[in-house]
Amino acid sequence: MSDKGIVLEGPLKISDEELDALQATTLRYYIHEFNRSTGLMRDKTQPDAPSSIAAVGMALATTPLIAERGIRTRAFMAERVLTALRFFAGSRQGTEPDATGYKGFYYHFLDMETGRRVWNCELSTIDSTFLFAGMLVAQTYFDRDDVVEVEIRRLARELYERADWNWARNGGASVTHGWRPETGFIPYRWTGYDEALLLYVLGLGSPSFPLPEESYAAYTATYHWKRVYDHEYLYSGPLFTHQLSHIWIDFRGIQDQFMRDHGSNYFDNSRSATYVQQAYAMHNPMQFEGYGEWCWGLTASDGPGWTNIRIGGVERAFFDYLARGAPFGPDDGTIAPWSVVASLPFAPEIVLPTIRHFEHLELAEHESYGFKATFNHTFPVEESRFWVSPYYFGIDQGPIALMIENYRTEMVWDLMRRCEPIRSGLRRAGFRGGWL
Repeated sequence: MSDKGIVLEGPLKISDEELDALQATTLRYYIHEFNRSTGLMRDKTQPDAPSSIAAVGMALATTPLIAERGIRTRAFMAERVLTALRFFAGSRQGTEPDATGYKGFYYHFLDMETGRRVWNCELSTIDSTFLFAGMLVAQTYFDRDDVVEVEIRRLARELYERADWNWARNGGASVTHGWRPETGFIPYRWTGYDEALLLYVLGLGSPSFPLPEESYAAYTATYHWKRVYDHEYLYSGPLFTHQLSHIWIDFRGIQDQFMRDHGSNYFDNSRSATYVQQAYAMHNPMQFEGYGEWCWGLTASDGPGWTNIRIGGVERAFFDYLARGAPFGPDDGTIAPWSVVASLPFAPEIVLPTIRHFEHLELAEHESYGFKATFNHTFPVEESRFWVSPYYFGIDQGPIALMIENYRTEMVWDLMRRCEPIRSGLRRAGFRGGWL
């Protein structure tokens, strides 16, 4: 395969040492891009970017990796976690438009210094889910009897348990995307297969405001089983939807009723989705530059910008941040390396050589945070080989580091297998078998 002068002769895989280096450089983001007073994590490396609560959740989940690998001490990381938990515990919960949260949930983006809502953003149920999941990882990992770790467990439990999942239903069976103080509930709900699988598990597992089992039934009732490129699977186009719940939950060997009916499980489903992404890039129906066997990965990601350009006689539409997907689009030629690495546990035999290809493309800079978020070979850039996103994103770094760890040691999966809300939520959703 030839791509911009790069020739790969067969599926060359990266070494264990290189994979370790990729994880270590990716984790640097969570070491440096945070506020020492609040523990808030920057959404992206763009100057003056606010905090993303999902990025905070990812950062909290990486603390065991950082401590166990000796990048920072356990005591140091425990203090970091406690700073964040204390901030959220003491932050303003209310209907004021500049509060930090309401009903136990939090606004998607917060000011890095004050922790208050910015951009009139939504109170986000899914981003709060990732924040709670990170708290539960920390709660499970920091299990010693010293004062700091005891307080971590107490605050993590209290913060998770005060989220009112039934309020977030707004009278319906399924959970809404969120709420704004100016206009009320967002008119969209978490239905159809996507990253909200984790949301329903945490909502069902809540000991204080548990979702009814009918909520999960309403979610799965809107699933779409498809046959694509000889793969039969539960369809969702963007790759991240097949990954983010799997960061926290080991779905191997456990099934809900939907998967029992189809003789599959969510882990194998993500494996199929990964292969569909590769097959789409090999078919390359829109003839984008660079796509191929070892160059694929469409997901929600940064892009070159909203513009139309005629290239080689073809009118091309390009996008900014958008949920790209395969095989039905949208697609503008933008590849997200992080989304490929996050599929490592599902299909290492095609992910590892694809990572090697990305290494050849030199997508990381000296003293960087690993691979840049996205690139696009088709989009013309003056005095450059191809367009590369100028930013790193906090929500992209976590899937890289955490899924490398799950592939190598199953650390996060092991922690969450011992987490009672996860176990309870899965059982109430109808999961049986395996480690449950």
